[in-house]
Amino acid sequence: MKIGSENRNKVIAASALGLIAVVRVAFMLWPSGPSEAPAAAASPAPTGISSSSSRATETKPSARLMASPDMSLDPTLRLQLLHAVEGITYGGTGRNIFVEQPDAPPIPIPTHTVATDLPPPGPPPPPPPPQITLKFFGFASKAGEPKRVFLSQGDDVFIAAEGDIVNRRYKVVHINPNSAEIEDVLFNHSQSIPLTQN
Repeated sequence: MKIGSENRNKVIAASALGLIAVVRVAFMLWPSGPSEAPAAAASPAPTGISSSSSRATETKPSARLMASPDMSLDPTLRLQLLHAVEGITYGGTGRNIFVEQPDAPPIPIPTHTVATDLPPPGPPPPPPPPQITLKFFGFASKAGEPKRVFLSQGDDVFIAAEGDIVNRRYKVVHINPNSAEIEDVLFNHSQSIPLTQN
């Protein structure tokens, strides 16, 4: 593979960057020198300063910046704090979960009692019978013949005498000059229909 003169500068720059990257990775992975550890071990801790404070001074500067002054790595037991916590009593209103005891009985729900002196409701009343929709618009009377009425329901016209049944449902009970008494045979209901003029 031949490298042209125009690509030669790019190849040299890429090789130099690759070499710098390899050197940088090698320094990051290479362990720190052995001279630091014996120097730290050889220097005695001054008297009156605990080992934890000497360890704190040996930490890196970045770790010192992150630690706050309240934080202490001292593992000693602080009995006065434990005694203060032991004096606190649990003051909840419900069951103490830290003490073994049987469960509290459930609170009964009050039920409202209904007055017993009211009679039980009976069946609903029957619906009223339907209204008779016939219209009385005239009558005819001839000598020697019974009186007849002209009734209409929608587009249908009926001619009936007293006692006749109209539309297989309505019976003409009585004919008056100004009204007709009609009975609904299915519902046993009678109604007076007035004379209406067209």
